Amino acid sequence: MSWERRVVDPLPGPRRLDEIENAERLNEAVALAQPDTRGPGGFAFAESRMAEVLGEPTVLVDPNVGPGALAAGIADAAGRLDCDLVAFVDVGGDVLAHGDEPSLASPLCDAVMLAAAEALSSHDVAAVGAVFGPGCDGELTPAEVADRVGEVAEAGGLLGAWGLTPEAIAELEAAVARVPTEASAQALRCARGERGEARIRGGRRAVELTLLGSLTFYFDPAAAIASAARLARAVRDATDLDDAHDRLAALGVRTELELEREATSA
Repeated sequence: MSWERRVVDPLPGPRRLDEIENAERLNEAVALAQPDTRGPGGFAFAESRMAEVLGEPTVLVDPNVGPGALAAGIADAAGRLDCDLVAFVDVGGDVLAHGDEPSLASPLCDAVMLAAAEALSSHDVAAVGAVFGPGCDGELTPAEVADRVGEVAEAGGLLGAWGLTPEAIAELEAAVARVPTEASAQALRCARGERGEARIRGGRRAVELTLLGSLTFYFDPAAAIASAARLARAVRDATDLDDAHDRLAALGVRTELELEREATSA
């Protein structure tokens, strides 16, 4: 995503592709990031650092355009890159949030992207949703994520689960060493068997370390939206990111865009 946390990018919201330097733009929503891809002020995206780790370009998506245009752009990119499946991966599990969870902090981008995943079916592109590291971002708890995944399973949408292997742990360690991410680092700790409470986000958020945090659950996006993912259901027809934000605000849900705008104006 072209949306970095404020410690990386102090400007509110995601960066539009025309604000980004040294990226290969594929269409209005999708670009390819290189190690030297930079945002305003010269910050490096997580995708820039991953391009360096992997030694190849990584996909960078701009959610400003809304679910419909995102689906069209991702479908176009998948065709250009000869991909037969698009995976939408959320670290933590808040993509399946109901909206009333006490620690929910970043529901907007996840909701828009899951709505785009569902819309890919109209472009004849296969898509799968995934929750990696349940609870590892300090928003939904492991128990809440397990309950939401259970709702998706009840709707017939659970496609399976996978745990971090020693080989995958080594690859993830290399990525975490280069990319400033706390949530994925907690998944590594869970995979090593650590248990108990960890603090992230400068001590503002607590993560419950359990073995569940080393797993990835795969699900059908349409089944998720029809069951647990109420916020994605609310924004599926949004015309752009601001419209999606307004739809969630009307439900009483505070979004990361609202929080970033408040912090910038303070």
